[in-house]
Amino acid sequence: MNLLVLLDVLLEEHHVGRAAERVGLSQPAMSAALQRCRHLFRDQLLERSRGTMRPTPKADSLRQPLKELLAAASTIIAPPVVPIDELKATLRLTMADLSALLVLEPLLADLALSAPGIDIVLQPWTGAAHARRALKDGSTDIAVSVFETGDDDLFCAPVTEEAYVVAMRDDHPAAHGFTLEKWMSFPHIVVSGRGDARTSLDSELAARGLRRRIGVVVPTFGMVIPLLRCTPMIAMAPEKLVSRTPGLSVFRPPVAVPNISLSLAWLRRRESDPALRHVADRLAAHLH
Repeated sequence: MNLLVLLDVLLEEHHVGRAAERVGLSQPAMSAALQRCRHLFRDQLLERSRGTMRPTPKADSLRQPLKELLAAASTIIAPPVVPIDELKATLRLTMADLSALLVLEPLLADLALSAPGIDIVLQPWTGAAHARRALKDGSTDIAVSVFETGDDDLFCAPVTEEAYVVAMRDDHPAAHGFTLEKWMSFPHIVVSGRGDARTSLDSELAARGLRRRIGVVVPTFGMVIPLLRCTPMIAMAPEKLVSRTPGLSVFRPPVAVPNISLSLAWLRRRESDPALRHVADRLAAHLH
C-alpha cells in the first residue's frame, strides 16, 4: 500500500525529485520506489522525454483506479482526528486570476492564523473545462469556476456572483455624459486566457448592428487597471475589481450583460479531508 501511495504521487508530478520532496523522501529512495513499481506492473510507467518524464499508456490507465483505491483505503482506515491548527498539508487551487486577485491575500492571512501548517499552490488557469478535468484526475484539489450542475463526482457550492461594469479613467472623454455611442467610440480592453478577441458581448452588439474596436487582448484581469490608467481604452470588468479603485469611473453597461455565478468544487470522495474542507470553507467566506 505504501508503494501505491508513492506511485500516485509520481504519476501526478511526472518528476522523481518533486515527488520525493512532496512526501518527504530522498530522491534515491523515490527512484528505488519507481523501480519497484516498474517491476510490480511490468511497465516503465514513466519514460524520459526531452528532459522530462512522460507517463506510459499503462501509467495513464492506472491513475483513476489508483486514486479510487487509495481514497477507499483512507476511508476504511479512518486516520485519527488532528486539530486544524496542527494539520500539515499542501492544497492545490485552480481559479481564474480575478478570483485569485480578490481572495488570495485574505485567504493566506486567514490560514496563517487558523491553519499555519496548510500550504497553498495556486495553479495556472486554463479554463473551466480543464479545471473540471484536473479535479477528476487528482491534479488539483479545489477549483473556483463556472460549473454546470449534475456531475455526481463533484461537489459544487455556489459562492458568489460577478456583475460586470464599464470602467475608464476619471478624466476620460467618455466619462462625462456616458452613452452607448461614447462607449463605442474608444478602443476596448478584452481579457481572454486563450487570446480570443471576440466574446459573448460582441455577439450581443452585432445583433444590434454595432461593432466595437478591440484595442488590446490581455490574458489576466490583473493587467486591466494599469492599462486603463495609462491609455484612452475602456474595459468591461468585474465590479469587485474596479469599483473601489481610485482614479477610475465606473458605469453600468449600456447593453444587458448577465452576471457570472462562481462555484467552489472538489471531489465528493474527499468530503472527509479536513484540510480540504477547512480551506474550502475559508475560500467560500472570502468570496462571498
